Amino acid sequence: MMADILEHVAFALFALLSVAGALGTIYSKRIAHSMFWLIVCFLAVAGVFILAGAELLAAIQILVYLGSVMLVYAFGIMLARRKILEDVS
Repeated sequence: MMADILEHVAFALFALLSVAGALGTIYSKRIAHSMFWLIVCFLAVAGVFILAGAELLAAIQILVYLGSVMLVYAFGIMLARRKILEDVS
């Protein structure tokens, strides 16, 4: 009984974090803050996978998305930022 309540509370927390991360990604003014919120969203989705009993899928979520997608995103930010700075100078 108590474990079910804790599982529902944990799911609600991860769901709220996921939605907040997605909204933060969209509405952040700075790109670095947007990237932080995207990391929060990815971790919350991995938490939902863990609650569902899909630990391998959660590990893949963290390794693939946080590892490679965020690296590509960061490189894109750095390259776009450099081009913006070159245009201004």
